[in-house]
Amino acid sequence: VQLQASGGGLVQTGDSLRLSCVASEPTVSNHAIAWYRQAPGKEREFVAGHMWSGGSRGISSYADSVKGRFTISRDKVKNTVDLQMNSLKPEDTAVYYCAAGLTGTISGLRLRSSYPYWGQGTQVTVSS
Repeated sequence: VQLQASGGGLVQTGDSLRLSCVASEPTVSNHAIAWYRQAPGKEREFVAGHMWSGGSRGISSYADSVKGRFTISRDKVKNTVDLQMNSLKPEDTAVYYCAAGLTGTISGLRLRSSYPYWGQGTQVTVSS
């Protein structure tokens, strides 16, 4: 399974960006998908995740630091996962990665070990 992330760039504080992740195989449409980010000198951290469970919209989970500003969405037909990022802050600056895995629990959605497949990352830089 290959994942391709795109959409990063250089923006100013308060701006918006939309990241997109495309999976190479249709079977990934049933996987849980997450966005992680890694800032220089820091650990890779969970940003947002989604799995198809609990209804037609599935279940989403967000890190506290992005809740209310970021939204994860999926298109099962196009096999894409987007991350809409609004009200960006300098502390959002990082390389953003998309990841796929077969976890079926909310707690698993936030665990890095749940995701064996990773994209190459896209740089997001927010200037103050």
